[in-house]
Amino acid sequence: MTMTQGGLKDDLAYNPPCHPRACAIQSCLTKNSYQEEKCQSQINALYECCNAFYQVLGEDAKTPSCPKPSLLKLRMKQRA
Repeated sequence: MTMTQGGLKDDLAYNPPCHPRACAIQSCLTKNSYQEEKCQSQINALYECCNAFYQVLGEDAKTPSCPKPSLLKLRMKQRA
């Protein structure tokens, strides 16, 4: 499942930014007995949103839903 561009714009505009995607991960983990491998698409979607968030607002921007830019880059590199 991939997010549409409109979904990304909506999730970036949400307060706090990317929060719906963070909630989707939590929901997935709860449904799947915290087996992270079953929630990869939700994790990827959050990272996509956070990456766009930092591209738009800069690396000093903050949202509780996203890892810090340096950690986000590391996680994205690990997943590539």
